[in-house]
Amino acid sequence: MRVYLDFNATTPLAPEAADAMTTALREVFGNASSVHAFGQQAKAVLDAAREQVAALIGADGAEIVFTSGGTESDGLALRGVTEAFGAAGRPGLVVSGIEHEAVLNTARSLARRGCPVEIVPPEPSGIVDPDRVAALITERTGLVSIMHANNETGAIQPVAEIAAAAHARGALVHVDAVQTVGKVPIDVHALGLDLLSLSAHKFYGPKGAGALWVRRGTRVTAQMTGGRQERSRRAGTENVPAIAGLGAAAARARATLAADAAHVGRLRDRLEAGILARVADTVVNAGQVPRVANTSNISFTGVEAESLLIALDLEGIAVSTGSACSSGTLEPSHVLKAMGLPPSRTQSALRFSLGAPTTDAEVDRVLEVLPALVEKLRALMRMPQSVVRSS
Repeated sequence: MRVYLDFNATTPLAPEAADAMTTALREVFGNASSVHAFGQQAKAVLDAAREQVAALIGADGAEIVFTSGGTESDGLALRGVTEAFGAAGRPGLVVSGIEHEAVLNTARSLARRGCPVEIVPPEPSGIVDPDRVAALITERTGLVSIMHANNETGAIQPVAEIAAAAHARGALVHVDAVQTVGKVPIDVHALGLDLLSLSAHKFYGPKGAGALWVRRGTRVTAQMTGGRQERSRRAGTENVPAIAGLGAAAARARATLAADAAHVGRLRDRLEAGILARVADTVVNAGQVPRVANTSNISFTGVEAESLLIALDLEGIAVSTGSACSSGTLEPSHVLKAMGLPPSRTQSALRFSLGAPTTDAEVDRVLEVLPALVEKLRALMRMPQSVVRSS
Protein backbone atom coordinates (compact mmCIF):
# COMPACT_ATOMS: atom_id res chain seq x y z
CA MET A 1 0.00 0.00 0.00
CA ARG A 2 1.29 3.46 -0.91
CA VAL A 3 0.09 6.28 1.32
CA TYR A 4 0.16 9.95 0.30
CA LEU A 5 -0.02 12.40 3.22
CA ASP A 6 1.45 15.51 1.59
CA PHE A 7 -1.68 17.25 0.35
CA ASN A 8 -0.41 20.66 1.50
CA ALA A 9 2.35 20.33 -1.10
CA THR A 10 -0.05 19.46 -3.90
CA THR A 11 -3.26 17.53 -4.54
CA PRO A 12 -4.29 15.09 -7.27
CA LEU A 13 -6.36 16.54 -10.08
CA ALA A 14 -10.09 16.15 -9.48
CA PRO A 15 -12.06 14.44 -12.28
CA GLU A 16 -14.18 17.58 -12.68
CA ALA A 17 -11.08 19.68 -13.27
CA ALA A 18 -9.59 17.14 -15.66
CA ASP A 19 -12.82 17.04 -17.67
CA ALA A 20 -13.02 20.84 -17.89
CA MET A 21 -9.40 21.05 -19.02
CA THR A 22 -9.79 18.28 -21.60
CA THR A 23 -12.84 19.96 -23.09
CA ALA A 24 -11.04 23.29 -23.28
CA LEU A 25 -7.96 21.72 -24.84
CA ARG A 26 -10.00 19.95 -27.51
CA GLU A 27 -12.71 22.49 -28.25
CA VAL A 28 -11.68 25.97 -27.11
CA PHE A 29 -8.55 27.09 -28.95
CA GLY A 30 -9.45 30.74 -29.57
CA ASN A 31 -7.65 33.70 -28.02
CA ALA A 32 -9.90 35.21 -25.35
CA SER A 33 -8.91 38.71 -26.49
CA SER A 34 -10.23 38.15 -30.02
CA VAL A 35 -13.62 39.62 -30.88
CA HIS A 36 -14.76 36.83 -33.22
CA ALA A 37 -16.78 33.80 -32.15
CA PHE A 38 -13.75 31.60 -31.45
CA GLY A 39 -12.28 34.23 -29.16
CA GLN A 40 -15.58 34.85 -27.42
CA GLN A 41 -15.92 31.12 -26.76
CA ALA A 42 -12.61 31.23 -24.91
CA LYS A 43 -13.63 34.39 -23.07
CA ALA A 44 -16.81 32.66 -21.93
CA VAL A 45 -14.73 29.91 -20.35
CA LEU A 46 -12.66 32.52 -18.51
CA ASP A 47 -15.76 34.38 -17.37
CA ALA A 48 -17.33 31.20 -16.05
CA ALA A 49 -14.17 30.26 -14.15
CA ARG A 50 -13.92 33.80 -12.76
CA GLU A 51 -17.40 33.48 -11.30
CA GLN A 52 -16.65 30.00 -9.90
CA VAL A 53 -13.52 31.23 -8.13
CA ALA A 54 -15.29 34.35 -6.85
CA ALA A 55 -18.17 32.31 -5.45
CA LEU A 56 -15.74 30.19 -3.42
CA ILE A 57 -14.42 33.23 -1.52
CA GLY A 58 -17.51 35.46 -1.42
CA ALA A 59 -16.24 37.89 -4.04
CA ASP A 60 -17.30 39.43 -7.36
CA GLY A 61 -16.02 37.85 -10.56
CA ALA A 62 -14.76 41.20 -11.82
CA GLU A 63 -12.33 41.31 -8.89
CA ILE A 64 -10.53 38.09 -9.85
CA VAL A 65 -7.14 38.32 -11.58
CA PHE A 66 -5.90 35.03 -13.02
CA THR A 67 -2.23 34.19 -12.42
CA SER A 68 0.10 31.20 -12.70
CA GLY A 69 -0.36 30.30 -9.02
CA GLY A 70 0.17 31.36 -5.43
CA THR A 71 3.71 32.63 -5.84
CA GLU A 72 2.82 34.99 -8.67
CA SER A 73 -0.31 36.13 -6.83
CA ASP A 74 1.71 36.94 -3.72
CA GLY A 75 4.33 38.78 -5.77
CA LEU A 76 1.72 40.80 -7.63
CA ALA A 77 0.05 41.77 -4.37
CA LEU A 78 3.23 42.81 -2.54
CA ARG A 79 5.03 44.48 -5.42
CA GLY A 80 1.90 45.86 -7.01
CA VAL A 81 0.56 47.54 -3.90
CA THR A 82 3.88 48.82 -2.53
CA GLU A 83 4.67 50.38 -5.92
CA ALA A 84 1.22 51.95 -6.15
CA PHE A 85 1.41 53.24 -2.57
CA GLY A 86 4.99 54.40 -2.97
CA ALA A 87 3.85 57.40 -4.98
CA ALA A 88 1.68 58.41 -2.04
CA GLY A 89 4.55 58.04 0.42
CA ARG A 90 3.41 54.71 1.89
CA PRO A 91 5.77 52.10 0.38
CA GLY A 92 6.19 50.19 3.65
CA LEU A 93 5.35 46.53 4.22
CA VAL A 94 4.61 44.43 7.32
CA VAL A 95 4.72 40.62 7.10
CA SER A 96 4.92 37.81 9.64
CA GLY A 97 7.90 35.56 10.25
CA ILE A 98 5.91 32.43 9.37
CA GLU A 99 4.93 33.44 5.85
CA HIS A 100 5.59 31.22 2.86
CA GLU A 101 8.83 32.04 1.08
CA ALA A 102 6.77 33.49 -1.78
CA VAL A 103 5.98 36.35 0.60
CA LEU A 104 9.16 36.43 2.70
CA ASN A 105 11.58 36.41 -0.24
CA THR A 106 9.51 39.02 -2.07
CA ALA A 107 9.59 41.19 1.06
CA ARG A 108 13.37 40.78 1.28
CA SER A 109 13.71 41.73 -2.37
CA LEU A 110 11.64 44.85 -1.78
CA ALA A 111 13.73 45.70 1.28
CA ARG A 112 16.90 45.58 -0.83
CA ARG A 113 15.30 48.19 -3.08
CA GLY A 114 14.64 50.53 -0.18
CA CYS A 115 11.13 49.46 0.82
CA PRO A 116 10.67 49.67 4.61
CA VAL A 117 9.87 46.11 5.74
CA GLU A 118 8.92 44.93 9.22
CA ILE A 119 8.70 41.23 10.14
CA VAL A 120 6.41 40.26 13.01
CA PRO A 121 7.46 37.14 14.95
CA PRO A 122 4.67 34.71 15.89
CA GLU A 123 3.86 33.64 19.41
CA PRO A 124 5.18 30.22 20.52
CA SER A 125 1.68 28.93 19.84
CA GLY A 126 2.14 29.64 16.14
CA ILE A 127 -0.33 32.55 16.09
CA VAL A 128 0.55 36.08 15.01
CA ASP A 129 -0.68 38.58 17.60
CA PRO A 130 -2.76 41.39 16.00
CA ASP A 131 -1.45 43.87 18.60
CA ARG A 132 2.15 43.15 17.59
CA VAL A 133 1.23 43.70 13.95
CA ALA A 134 -0.52 46.96 14.77
CA ALA A 135 2.48 48.21 16.73
CA LEU A 136 4.67 47.99 13.60
CA ILE A 137 2.30 49.85 11.28
CA THR A 138 3.45 53.41 10.71
CA GLU A 139 2.34 56.26 8.49
CA ARG A 140 4.66 54.81 5.81
CA THR A 141 3.10 51.33 5.86
CA GLY A 142 1.02 50.68 2.77
CA LEU A 143 0.42 46.95 3.08
CA VAL A 144 0.19 44.22 5.72
CA SER A 145 0.56 40.67 4.37
CA ILE A 146 -0.42 37.80 6.68
CA MET A 147 -1.19 34.22 5.67
CA HIS A 148 -4.62 32.81 6.53
CA ALA A 149 -3.24 29.47 7.71
CA ASN A 150 0.35 28.33 7.97
CA ASN A 151 1.36 25.74 5.42
CA GLU A 152 3.50 23.80 7.91
CA THR A 153 1.53 23.84 11.16
CA GLY A 154 -1.96 24.56 9.84
CA ALA A 155 -2.41 27.32 12.45
CA ILE A 156 -5.22 29.66 11.39
CA GLN A 157 -4.30 33.31 11.86
CA PRO A 158 -6.66 36.04 13.18
CA VAL A 159 -6.72 37.84 9.86
CA ALA A 160 -10.00 39.68 10.52
CA GLU A 161 -8.56 41.30 13.66
CA ILE A 162 -5.31 42.09 11.87
CA ALA A 163 -7.22 43.62 8.94
CA ALA A 164 -9.25 45.83 11.27
CA ALA A 165 -6.09 47.06 13.00
CA ALA A 166 -4.36 47.73 9.68
CA HIS A 167 -7.27 49.61 8.18
CA ALA A 168 -7.54 51.76 11.29
CA ARG A 169 -3.98 52.88 10.54
CA GLY A 170 -4.49 53.42 6.81
CA ALA A 171 -2.83 50.24 5.50
CA LEU A 172 -4.22 47.65 3.09
CA VAL A 173 -4.27 43.92 3.89
CA HIS A 174 -3.21 41.00 1.71
CA VAL A 175 -3.83 37.45 2.81
CA ASP A 176 -2.05 34.41 1.39
CA ALA A 177 -4.93 31.92 1.56
CA VAL A 178 -3.27 29.20 -0.50
CA GLN A 179 -3.70 26.68 2.35
CA THR A 180 -7.26 27.62 3.28
CA VAL A 181 -9.17 28.19 0.05
CA GLY A 182 -11.22 25.05 -0.47
CA LYS A 183 -10.57 23.86 3.10
CA VAL A 184 -12.33 26.43 5.29
CA PRO A 185 -15.20 28.82 4.49
CA ILE A 186 -13.91 32.20 3.31
CA ASP A 187 -15.77 35.46 2.81
CA VAL A 188 -13.27 38.15 1.85
CA HIS A 189 -15.63 40.96 2.77
CA ALA A 190 -16.56 39.51 6.16
CA LEU A 191 -12.84 39.16 6.91
CA GLY A 192 -12.27 42.76 5.83
CA LEU A 193 -9.53 42.01 3.30
CA ASP A 194 -8.20 43.94 0.31
CA LEU A 195 -6.30 41.22 -1.56
CA LEU A 196 -6.20 37.42 -1.35
CA SER A 197 -4.01 34.82 -3.10
CA LEU A 198 -5.05 31.29 -4.03
CA SER A 199 -3.62 28.39 -6.03
CA ALA A 200 -5.56 25.70 -7.90
CA HIS A 201 -3.30 22.75 -7.19
CA LYS A 202 -3.91 23.04 -3.45
CA PHE A 203 -7.60 22.12 -3.89
CA TYR A 204 -7.54 19.48 -6.62
CA GLY A 205 -7.03 21.80 -9.56
CA PRO A 206 -4.10 21.99 -12.00
CA LYS A 207 -0.62 23.27 -11.27
CA GLY A 208 0.20 26.55 -12.98
CA ALA A 209 -3.15 28.24 -12.33
CA GLY A 210 -4.10 30.60 -9.53
CA ALA A 211 -5.71 33.93 -8.82
CA LEU A 212 -5.37 37.15 -6.91
CA TRP A 213 -8.56 38.67 -5.61
CA VAL A 214 -8.32 42.47 -5.60
CA ARG A 215 -11.05 44.40 -3.84
CA ARG A 216 -12.73 46.84 -6.18
CA GLY A 217 -10.97 50.20 -6.06
CA THR A 218 -7.65 48.83 -4.76
CA ARG A 219 -4.67 50.16 -6.70
CA VAL A 220 -2.22 47.51 -7.92
CA THR A 221 0.63 48.20 -10.34
CA ALA A 222 0.98 45.45 -12.96
CA GLN A 223 4.19 43.42 -12.72
CA MET A 224 3.80 41.62 -16.04
CA THR A 225 3.36 44.34 -18.64
CA GLY A 226 2.25 44.10 -22.24
CA GLY A 227 -1.36 43.72 -23.31
CA ARG A 228 -4.50 44.65 -21.41
CA GLN A 229 -5.48 41.19 -20.24
CA GLU A 230 -6.93 40.80 -16.73
CA ARG A 231 -8.01 44.44 -16.71
CA SER A 232 -4.42 45.53 -17.35
CA ARG A 233 -3.19 43.89 -14.15
CA ARG A 234 -1.53 40.83 -15.69
CA ALA A 235 -0.55 40.92 -19.35
CA GLY A 236 -0.28 37.81 -21.52
CA THR A 237 -2.64 35.44 -23.28
CA GLU A 238 -4.58 33.52 -20.63
CA ASN A 239 -4.07 29.77 -20.19
CA VAL A 240 -7.68 28.86 -20.92
CA PRO A 241 -7.49 25.09 -20.18
CA ALA A 242 -5.71 25.60 -16.84
CA ILE A 243 -8.13 28.34 -15.83
CA ALA A 244 -11.05 26.09 -16.78
CA GLY A 245 -9.57 23.49 -14.44
CA LEU A 246 -9.19 26.09 -11.71
CA GLY A 247 -12.83 27.07 -12.07
CA ALA A 248 -14.04 23.48 -11.96
CA ALA A 249 -11.90 22.77 -8.88
CA ALA A 250 -13.34 25.86 -7.20
CA ALA A 251 -16.88 24.72 -7.92
CA ARG A 252 -16.08 21.26 -6.56
CA ALA A 253 -14.50 22.74 -3.43
CA ARG A 254 -17.53 24.90 -2.76
CA ALA A 255 -19.84 21.90 -3.00
CA THR A 256 -17.76 19.51 -0.91
CA LEU A 257 -15.97 21.80 1.55
CA ALA A 258 -17.93 20.88 4.66
CA ALA A 259 -17.86 17.14 3.97
CA ASP A 260 -14.16 17.16 3.10
CA ALA A 261 -13.27 19.10 6.25
CA ALA A 262 -15.21 16.70 8.46
CA HIS A 263 -13.61 13.69 6.77
CA VAL A 264 -10.00 14.86 6.97
CA GLY A 265 -10.50 16.33 10.44
CA ARG A 266 -11.65 12.99 11.81
CA LEU A 267 -8.74 11.15 10.22
CA ARG A 268 -6.19 13.80 11.24
CA ASP A 269 -7.33 13.62 14.85
CA ARG A 270 -7.17 9.81 14.81
CA LEU A 271 -3.70 9.91 13.29
CA GLU A 272 -2.47 12.40 15.89
CA ALA A 273 -3.96 10.51 18.81
CA GLY A 274 -2.50 7.25 17.54
CA ILE A 275 0.98 8.68 17.10
CA LEU A 276 1.01 10.36 20.51
CA ALA A 277 -0.21 7.15 22.16
CA ARG A 278 2.23 4.83 20.37
CA VAL A 279 5.38 6.99 20.15
CA ALA A 280 6.87 8.52 23.28
CA ASP A 281 8.40 12.01 23.36
CA THR A 282 6.27 13.43 20.58
CA VAL A 283 4.47 16.77 20.49
CA VAL A 284 2.08 18.45 18.06
CA ASN A 285 3.36 21.88 17.08
CA ALA A 286 0.63 24.56 17.19
CA GLY A 287 -1.63 21.84 18.54
CA GLN A 288 -3.45 24.14 20.98
CA VAL A 289 -4.70 26.71 18.47
CA PRO A 290 -7.28 26.57 15.66
CA ARG A 291 -5.85 24.71 12.68
CA VAL A 292 -6.86 23.69 9.20
CA ALA A 293 -8.52 20.30 9.67
CA ASN A 294 -6.12 18.34 7.49
CA THR A 295 -2.74 19.40 8.91
CA SER A 296 -0.59 18.01 11.71
CA ASN A 297 3.01 18.99 12.45
CA ILE A 298 4.64 16.61 14.93
CA SER A 299 8.11 16.66 16.47
CA PHE A 300 9.73 13.30 17.26
CA THR A 301 12.39 14.06 19.87
CA GLY A 302 15.68 12.29 19.26
CA VAL A 303 15.04 11.73 15.54
CA GLU A 304 16.36 13.62 12.53
CA ALA A 305 13.33 14.58 10.48
CA GLU A 306 14.98 13.93 7.11
CA SER A 307 15.95 10.42 8.16
CA LEU A 308 12.41 9.61 9.30
CA LEU A 309 10.95 11.06 6.11
CA ILE A 310 13.20 8.82 3.99
CA ALA A 311 12.43 5.78 6.16
CA LEU A 312 8.71 6.36 5.73
CA ASP A 313 9.11 6.85 1.99
CA LEU A 314 10.86 3.48 1.75
CA GLU A 315 7.74 2.02 3.36
CA GLY A 316 5.56 3.73 0.74
CA ILE A 317 4.41 6.60 2.98
CA ALA A 318 4.84 10.16 1.70
CA VAL A 319 5.01 12.99 4.24
CA SER A 320 6.99 16.24 4.44
CA THR A 321 9.39 18.16 6.64
CA GLY A 322 7.74 21.44 5.69
CA SER A 323 7.10 23.51 2.60
CA ALA A 324 7.68 21.69 -0.69
CA CYS A 325 9.10 24.95 -2.04
CA SER A 326 11.96 24.65 0.45
CA SER A 327 12.91 21.10 -0.46
CA GLY A 328 16.62 20.44 -0.92
CA THR A 329 17.62 22.46 2.11
CA LEU A 330 18.85 20.89 5.34
CA GLU A 331 17.93 23.96 7.35
CA PRO A 332 15.27 23.50 10.05
CA SER A 333 11.84 24.97 9.34
CA HIS A 334 11.89 28.77 9.45
CA VAL A 335 8.32 28.59 10.75
CA LEU A 336 9.17 26.49 13.81
CA LYS A 337 12.31 28.56 14.42
CA ALA A 338 10.25 31.76 14.28
CA MET A 339 7.92 30.25 16.90
CA GLY A 340 10.96 29.98 19.17
CA LEU A 341 10.94 26.20 19.41
CA PRO A 342 14.20 24.51 20.49
CA PRO A 343 16.36 22.58 18.00
CA SER A 344 15.12 19.30 19.47
CA ARG A 345 11.70 20.14 18.01
CA THR A 346 12.59 22.11 14.89
CA GLN A 347 14.97 19.43 13.60
CA SER A 348 12.67 16.49 14.31
CA ALA A 349 9.36 17.76 12.91
CA LEU A 350 7.31 16.11 10.18
CA ARG A 351 4.18 17.46 8.52
CA PHE A 352 1.30 15.09 7.86
CA SER A 353 -1.31 16.67 5.57
CA LEU A 354 -4.39 14.68 4.61
CA GLY A 355 -6.85 15.03 1.76
CA ALA A 356 -10.27 13.96 0.58
CA PRO A 357 -8.92 10.64 -0.82
CA THR A 358 -7.26 9.67 2.49
CA THR A 359 -8.72 6.52 4.07
CA ASP A 360 -8.83 4.88 7.48
CA ALA A 361 -6.72 2.05 6.09
CA GLU A 362 -3.98 4.52 5.16
CA VAL A 363 -3.99 6.01 8.65
CA ASP A 364 -3.79 2.49 10.06
CA ARG A 365 -0.79 1.79 7.85
CA VAL A 366 1.07 4.84 9.17
CA LEU A 367 0.30 3.89 12.77
CA GLU A 368 1.49 0.36 12.06
CA VAL A 369 4.83 1.37 10.54
CA LEU A 370 5.82 4.62 12.27
CA PRO A 371 6.57 3.53 15.88
CA ALA A 372 9.19 0.94 14.91
CA LEU A 373 10.88 3.35 12.51
CA VAL A 374 11.13 6.04 15.18
CA GLU A 375 12.55 3.59 17.71
CA LYS A 376 15.11 2.31 15.22
CA LEU A 377 16.27 5.83 14.34
CA ARG A 378 16.44 6.83 17.99
CA ALA A 379 18.59 3.80 18.71
CA LEU A 380 20.95 4.77 15.90
CA MET A 381 21.16 8.33 17.21
CA ARG A 382 22.10 7.01 20.66
CA MET A 383 24.91 4.84 19.29
CA PRO A 384 28.49 6.20 19.13
CA GLN A 385 29.15 7.60 15.64
CA SER A 386 32.12 5.27 15.14
CA VAL A 387 29.82 2.27 15.63
CA VAL A 388 27.19 3.74 13.26
CA ARG A 389 29.80 4.29 10.52
CA SER A 390 31.26 0.80 10.82
CA SER A 391 27.89 -0.87 10.76
